[in-house]
Amino acid sequence: MKAIQYTRFGPPEVLQLQEVEKPAPKKNEVLIKIHAATVASEDPGMRKSPGLNGFVKPRKPILGFYLAGEIEAVGNEVKQFKVGDQVYGNTGLGLLSAYAEYICMPEDSALVIKPEPLTFEEAVAIPNGMLTAIPFLKDEGKIQAGHKVLINGASGTVGTAAVQLAKHYGAEVTGVCSTTNVDFVTSLGADTIIDYTKDDFTQIAQSYDIIFDAVGKSSYARCKGILAENGVYLTTVPYPALFLQIIWGAVTGKKKAKFSATGMRSADEKKKDLLFANQLIEAGEIKPIVDKVYPLEQAAEAHQYVEMGHKRGDVVLTMGQRALQGEN
Repeated sequence: MKAIQYTRFGPPEVLQLQEVEKPAPKKNEVLIKIHAATVASEDPGMRKSPGLNGFVKPRKPILGFYLAGEIEAVGNEVKQFKVGDQVYGNTGLGLLSAYAEYICMPEDSALVIKPEPLTFEEAVAIPNGMLTAIPFLKDEGKIQAGHKVLINGASGTVGTAAVQLAKHYGAEVTGVCSTTNVDFVTSLGADTIIDYTKDDFTQIAQSYDIIFDAVGKSSYARCKGILAENGVYLTTVPYPALFLQIIWGAVTGKKKAKFSATGMRSADEKKKDLLFANQLIEAGEIKPIVDKVYPLEQAAEAHQYVEMGHKRGDVVLTMGQRALQGEN
């Protein structure tokens, strides 16, 4: 089978299309023919530098957290899935390996049936954003109808999911984005837009019940002044002072700061969130956002685009001839 591999850390060019052995499922695993994978914002960092994926050399030579495809074979102990099921999900840091034509995953992985109306390219754009937005807004933020919610980075993968999710809960949503994305974020349901190229959102005369920094480019200290008395500041990117601020908010019970390592949550927790996302999709309350689609062999170009930091929603890799017309 074809896969994108890298054997050393470095620039996008270290990603090479290779022929590798097709995996075979163990008794508790399913073999998935992958039709689409996502180039997540974390992927270029794992490609460039030692860290999450090893230190001397890449621990897993095939990147990719998110996939959508069709089950081609099942182990003899598998009960949840059958051959022909169309699925999507999250491999987790321990497995990665979605930049390939096939993958084996345990049946109890964060894997669910794809909503029927969605293409594989659309389905694979669900988990990255929703598996972050749901635990932050629902579990950490305790979002409720009528809450005033500000989302920084509203046009990105997590931000687009967060805007739609907050509207599902009946919140009043303010999205922070650049000039070029104002109309786009408005189309997702945001009630108010702040153009960060013109205004500093931390200096406006407004207070919010939840401030969700989906891109980690602000801080609790800067946002505290616009938090409501019992408001909560959420960020996807931790920094040293944040943990002291989390403790302080827990002690005082006011103006809290919170962080959640969403990628480290259990497969069972992730699966529950994906099933919830399916319900919202089938009800027409949220939609996946696909920015660009690249064929697998152009993974390096996809990484270059993601590293620019201006993508809307997700960037997708497709296997074979499945690229969406007009997207790339």
